[in-house]
Amino acid sequence: MTEGGALARLIRSSADRTAAAATEVCELCAAPVAGEHPHLYDVERAEVRCACRPCSLLFAGDGTAGGHFRPVPRRRLRLDRVDTQALGVPVGLVFFVPHADGTVTAEGPSPAGSMRWEVDAAAWRLAGERSPELASMEPDVEALLVNTVHGLDHHWIVPVDDCFRMVAVVRREWRGLSGGGRVWPAVAEFFEQLTERS
Repeated sequence: MTEGGALARLIRSSADRTAAAATEVCELCAAPVAGEHPHLYDVERAEVRCACRPCSLLFAGDGTAGGHFRPVPRRRLRLDRVDTQALGVPVGLVFFVPHADGTVTAEGPSPAGSMRWEVDAAAWRLAGERSPELASMEPDVEALLVNTVHGLDHHWIVPVDDCFRMVAVVRREWRGLSGGGRVWPAVAEFFEQLTERS
């Protein structure tokens, strides 16, 4: 069979499709996006979507589309310890998202995705009085991300896409019933790589 034969064309075509599938695209206009690119939060579906710079600018400020998409900010801010016990959360790896309607949800990662429950509004207000930075969080698109597992003490205000990346790390590395030996080092590495930015 020659280099230009059917098998060679099939192999090249498959490789091209694999490379194309690995390239991220804007989920609004399908334009290719760089490795570091903006995200939009789909309020109705509670999902983060990749966006190119022009599409992300359409939703800056008050945005359009009736608030369906909100730009995910880039801010990361490391906080002093926040008392999450008072928020009634039984796990040490969790993120809290305040919503535009005044509710606050807590989500903890698991091998099947994230577990979600509602936080008592009075408890969240009290936490905000003790940690005033919490009042500056943008509803739906910023979260308080906490990791106190194995004696760690990480408390961050982060964009929600960071939280979804952390959930993906847990899902990818979890083994067996207890998580195995890979998940907690991977989570610790995730937190070590967080850097403050405005």
